[in-house]
Amino acid sequence: MTQRPDAASAEMNSISKSNGSGIGAPVIELSGIHKRYGQLEVIKGVDLVARRGDVTALIGSSGSGKSTLLRCVNLLEIPQRGEVIFQGEPVRWRGEDSSRRPADAAQVRAIRTNLSMVFQQFNLWAHLTVLQNVIEAPITVLGRERNEAAEFGRSLLAKVGIGDKCDNYPSQLSGGQQQRAAIARALAMEPAAMLFDEPTSALDPVLQGEDVRVIKSLAEEGRTMLIVTHDMKMAHDVANHVIFLHQGVIEEEGPPEALFSNARSQRLQQFLAATGA
Repeated sequence: MTQRPDAASAEMNSISKSNGSGIGAPVIELSGIHKRYGQLEVIKGVDLVARRGDVTALIGSSGSGKSTLLRCVNLLEIPQRGEVIFQGEPVRWRGEDSSRRPADAAQVRAIRTNLSMVFQQFNLWAHLTVLQNVIEAPITVLGRERNEAAEFGRSLLAKVGIGDKCDNYPSQLSGGQQQRAAIARALAMEPAAMLFDEPTSALDPVLQGEDVRVIKSLAEEGRTMLIVTHDMKMAHDVANHVIFLHQGVIEEEGPPEALFSNARSQRLQQFLAATGA
């Protein structure tokens, strides 16, 4: 049986969070990523390494390329140039430039199975209950037995604070509860890494706090996460490495304490001042 996240957390916590410390095996590696739409180049040669246990926050103004870069990780967007490496295995390509595509569909499925993405707008299935949303992929993709998947799903919903909402439909939940249901659904795949695209931007400030606490608790378990966010407090409190993107390039990166208290780049200083960080 696959090791459950709760059983794995002790082992994961024994590995130091490491962006910059060199400890821990790389889970996600991007090398020389370029992405354009027509003549508009959105990503211009970005390198990124997320090691096991790293929580990396991608920050920057709207249009800086954060979400596009995140989508390149799980191949929802295909970079025209550069390498995507997941757990040491490079994505195999065919074609070049605008005709470039992954060469191995089975490899793409394996990557996406092990990279759970939590979308900004939740993307829950409206016709399924919350529990059914959580267990559908483990049953159909991983081949889990339904009773086992349901038991695990209930434990995950309790973990994110909505254990009493198993039989509700998404429309009966608040925005924050829907986001936590989406997080539970992502956890149900027992991924090697989690990707978050603006996890709190669709929520009002009152609802953001609980969701941030859930994400922080996942970080404290030693999970590998990439988080695109405009929430500077979350980036500071949750991440161990922050990347500031400006017009498709990494302008500055480092530990949150250094970036937020002693930004070297004038653009980062201006961005932080504008966001009140």
